[in-house]
Amino acid sequence: MSDLITFLKQSDVFYQFTQTQLELVANLCQEKSYAAGETIFEENSTSKELYIIVQGEVNILVNAGPANPKGKTEKITLAALRRGQSFGEVALCDEGLRSATAQSCNKDTRLLVIPRDKLIMLCETYPQLGYRLMYNLAADLALKIRNTDLRVREKVLYSRPKS
Repeated sequence: MSDLITFLKQSDVFYQFTQTQLELVANLCQEKSYAAGETIFEENSTSKELYIIVQGEVNILVNAGPANPKGKTEKITLAALRRGQSFGEVALCDEGLRSATAQSCNKDTRLLVIPRDKLIMLCETYPQLGYRLMYNLAADLALKIRNTDLRVREKVLYSRPKS
């Protein structure tokens, strides 16, 4: 348990949590392992968990368009996430559909999986913990939005026809 708490303390999403708050979160965590290339969740599937990478790397992929004649859809990698990073945060705000696919890209990728309903209950029971978690998630999502915005701008600017 102490290794888990030490890891959570180093994760951005649990920045500035107290020891007691980290212990409460650690009690919710389940560890899951994935093989290289294994899908963690698919785009447009329901969302009910927050994931934190303990070991390995996870690619976040989106469908690039309609399926080809063989029925396969090409996927584009939006981001490669590493140890300590989280994904699936939007599931905490709504229980809508996933906006991307998450796929392990290393052998022995290990994730902490935190169920939405238990984490929300913890946030409601301990408002200071909830505030800190939502603040950290907002900061993390803002960074991800800025990075995506820069990538979109770069794509638009460099794909314009030269006049």
